[in-house]
Amino acid sequence: MHLDVQDLRDFYYRTALGRVAQRAIRDQILRLSPPAPGQSVAGFGFASPLLRPWLAEARRVIALMPGPQGVMPWPQGMENVSVLCEDTAWPLPTGILDRLMLLHGLETSDNPAAVLEEAHRTLGPGGRAVFVVPNRAGLWARRDATPFGHGRPYSSGQLEAQLRRHGFTPERSLTVLHAPPSHAPFWLRTADFWERLGRRLPWLSGGVLMVEASKQVYAPTRGGLRAAVRRPLRVLEGVGVPAPGPALPREGRV
Repeated sequence: MHLDVQDLRDFYYRTALGRVAQRAIRDQILRLSPPAPGQSVAGFGFASPLLRPWLAEARRVIALMPGPQGVMPWPQGMENVSVLCEDTAWPLPTGILDRLMLLHGLETSDNPAAVLEEAHRTLGPGGRAVFVVPNRAGLWARRDATPFGHGRPYSSGQLEAQLRRHGFTPERSLTVLHAPPSHAPFWLRTADFWERLGRRLPWLSGGVLMVEASKQVYAPTRGGLRAAVRRPLRVLEGVGVPAPGPALPREGRV
């Protein structure tokens, strides 16, 4: 079940813990793939905290917010790019996106298969998506006080297997939010230290799992006509070679 947009907004924009989480996830996405000019970028769920770096250079930025969650105008003080949509039908043409980010969109959906189908449909050839979900082994998935304590947490193997079933190729996976989900000043002040430590120690499980995946596009190995017609018909095939006629008498030659 999707969370309410007001609760998500209050967490990410009005609490110190939410701002720390927003910065840590966004910084890791920027390390994976920094913004490039002319891209079409979208986010599904509550991905607006991750989309701001693309506003300056992207051709278009779209924040897709599911109906059960609700929608809010975003970005503040600029032309609105938020769109209310259904999990099963995104108002985007097929193959239009270069980059896609999902935050609080997959694990809280009642129909995650439809979300992945729409993600695959709207990505263009060579497009990449980043899926941000609660880590089953992390502390954040065990605390209802944060948005990552709701919905279905994933392990890396579970998420990658689900992505492959829907036509994605997992490229990289990592964990984020290595500090405990605490509002205590000590943990908030040292959050950057724990993130750096988590990048150096892969076995240190973070609260959020992040998987970057590319869209699979299969090229045909041979043409259908060539495979069906193995012995094409040749013109005049089977017609015998004409034999020369009888020689004319000498006096009848021209």
